[in-house]
Amino acid sequence: MKNLFIILVIKILYLILKLFRKNGGNFLGKLAYDWNPNIFKHFKIECPIIAVTATNGKTMTNNAIVHVLKTANKKVISNTEGNNMETGILSTLLKSTTITGKIKADYLVFEVDEGYIPVVFKDLKLDTLVIIDFFRDQLDRNGEVEALILRIKDFLKNYNGNLVLNKDDPNVARLGKANPENKNVYYFSVEKYKYATEEIKEAGEGKFCPFCNTRIEYEYYQYSHIGKFKCPNCDYGNNEIYKLATKIDLKNKTFKVDDITYQIKFSSIYNIYNFMAVISCVSLYNIDTEYIKKALSNFILNNGRLEELSVKNTPTIINLAKNPTGANVSLRILKEDDEEKELLFVLNDNLADGYDVSWIWDINFDNLKNIKRIITSGKRAYDIAIRIKTAGFDENKIEAYLDLKEAIKSLFSTNIKKYVIANYTSLQPTRKEILNLNK
Repeated sequence: MKNLFIILVIKILYLILKLFRKNGGNFLGKLAYDWNPNIFKHFKIECPIIAVTATNGKTMTNNAIVHVLKTANKKVISNTEGNNMETGILSTLLKSTTITGKIKADYLVFEVDEGYIPVVFKDLKLDTLVIIDFFRDQLDRNGEVEALILRIKDFLKNYNGNLVLNKDDPNVARLGKANPENKNVYYFSVEKYKYATEEIKEAGEGKFCPFCNTRIEYEYYQYSHIGKFKCPNCDYGNNEIYKLATKIDLKNKTFKVDDITYQIKFSSIYNIYNFMAVISCVSLYNIDTEYIKKALSNFILNNGRLEELSVKNTPTIINLAKNPTGANVSLRILKEDDEEKELLFVLNDNLADGYDVSWIWDINFDNLKNIKRIITSGKRAYDIAIRIKTAGFDENKIEAYLDLKEAIKSLFSTNIKKYVIANYTSLQPTRKEILNLNK
């Protein structure tokens, strides 16, 4: 009766919020969770539950899986807006449940914060877990990446569902052995692309074998510590590949899997890995290839994740960067672009960002090509400006503005191609101000 009452109250509140055109975010779930932390047990779910987690790329991968399944005419419930902790996922379930707790869908697909996998799926039966990558992120909230990996490893020790893993990330691939009895482990990989390097160019993790402590060896690095690796002392890294991306053509935005060509709207090796996670996941549910091809060919996020815009007739690319790897991926795309361009980097240090911004010293600002000017903004505009200056960029071409509007006004005073990198709390305000220019 208590759960029935909670659901009824939440549904009334949700209707009120909709009248004011509000989504509610985590609020509804937090309210219900405070009333009953065991409310997850009340839901009656008969369809598969798919979860996507990673340091970077989980929103894009989660939403792309949803898009593929919907293209295949499946009914999907998901937290596509990105509320990915237990209260956000609970909010999503409460909005879709009947009073008695029944969920009517073909699939539930959830983006889940890395640290909340054991919390969310303590009482929900998980069918498929997709893990894309692990990097250092928000040290004052998450701690060291090794501690995070070990928490997920403990969860996986008793997990026998589908486990979709990035073979090219040593931090992720190791989790395939968390439960030796689980025969449902599937690895995806991406063959060497044009800009892969023999030496690591950005900050990376997972330098030593977690099984024998030997330093692992790389044939090449795609970006950060993602690449083809092996342990010279044991078989770590020698995993059977379920899905392999070949013929990577970032200029034409195509790649192949099982000799089938996929056309996408993104030109980053980082996104190839996200889409390989998508293809691997939906293939486990026998989704027809034509649906996958169609869905990926028209999939976009339009929320500041590698979003391409035309602003005052000027090509503009906006991307989120909440940790060193996110920033380095954005800078790789910029460096691989031979056109003349200008860069805006917006950095805040609010609670959701993490107060510690020392991570900016792991961003690779070396060898910036064809950059006419760099503008910095946000609460830590001067910190990031100093970091760029110490990397050797001409200080006379750096402008710092604490006022975001002034920074954007200066940025678009020219019609040169623009790149915009913004961290977590600065992304949407920056995107909003840029879109306002078109109005």
